[in-house]
Amino acid sequence: MSSTAAVLRIDRGRRANACRSGAGPASVASSRANLRNECDAGLMKRCASGDEHAFAELHRRYDKKILNYIYRMTGDRERSEDLVQEAFVRVYRHAHRFDGRRRFANWLYVIAGNLAKNELRYRAKRPEWTVAALSAETDGERDANWPLEVEDPASRPDELLRRRVLRETVEEAVQQLSERRRVVFVLRELQGRTYKDIAEITELSEGTVKSRLHRARADFAKIVGPALGLGGKPAPNFWLAT
Repeated sequence: MSSTAAVLRIDRGRRANACRSGAGPASVASSRANLRNECDAGLMKRCASGDEHAFAELHRRYDKKILNYIYRMTGDRERSEDLVQEAFVRVYRHAHRFDGRRRFANWLYVIAGNLAKNELRYRAKRPEWTVAALSAETDGERDANWPLEVEDPASRPDELLRRRVLRETVEEAVQQLSERRRVVFVLRELQGRTYKDIAEITELSEGTVKSRLHRARADFAKIVGPALGLGGKPAPNFWLAT
């Protein structure tokens, strides 16, 4: 079994581990409730001492957010899933190195961002791989629960089509931003991170973050505006992550 698979099976194995240690259903439920009330830093302290339950709780809290982030950076859903797993493997392996004075979420975003950047650099060296991946994305059906899904089952067919076209247009526009601008754009506009958080994650000053974001927004508007027929109006924001 790979290390990735072993780490990500922790959540499914929590009940079995508890049973082997003699804990009944009531104590297991109580333990889960306590962990859900624990702050991230406290959970990381537990992880550093080998607490698998604490790791599983951190995975539950951030799995989808990190998946969204990496997907919007790379544009490849299958590879994003692999990179998310790798990010959490690194969290588990290096929990003892975590500096409790930092925000855990920012530390995790740094790990995820580095993995995404490495992936993009690898693609730049292997253009034939990128073409194949994009073809697979285009030819296959998208998962209905995938990031940027905005469809409402109660909507009319024409509204569903309009929203699908908008979502795909936005995804393509984000991928056309330069790597440096895409990072701050995704973190701010699609992940809702604060300027302070983005500065820590990217190791830039807040002023530089704001400057890059301003340029990224301008680039995004130029790309997406004509496609949506906005005529200079700001792009709608209902696709953004909540």
